[in-house]
Amino acid sequence: MTNETFKSFLDMIKYMAILTIPKKLIEDDDLVVIPRKEYEEFVKLRKIMKSFKIFTPTFAQKKDLKKAREDYKKGKYLTIDELKHKLEIKD
Repeated sequence: MTNETFKSFLDMIKYMAILTIPKKLIEDDDLVVIPRKEYEEFVKLRKIMKSFKIFTPTFAQKKDLKKAREDYKKGKYLTIDELKHKLEIKD
């Protein structure tokens, strides 16, 4: 390494933050480093996502959905207009 290259390297290091990360934190690739703003956005998104309830269908609901999909593939369904006509609903 030439003196000039070494000086450039030292100049670059002046502006870098140097961290020592304990090996315990990086076992099994568990460490992730991201900018603070991205982390804060992630935390906000997690809070929003926690407010949503997750729907878990029962066995009967899964069975009904499977039947409905099969009927749809066979063309056994009504359009909105057909349903309105059948129920005698006027716009």
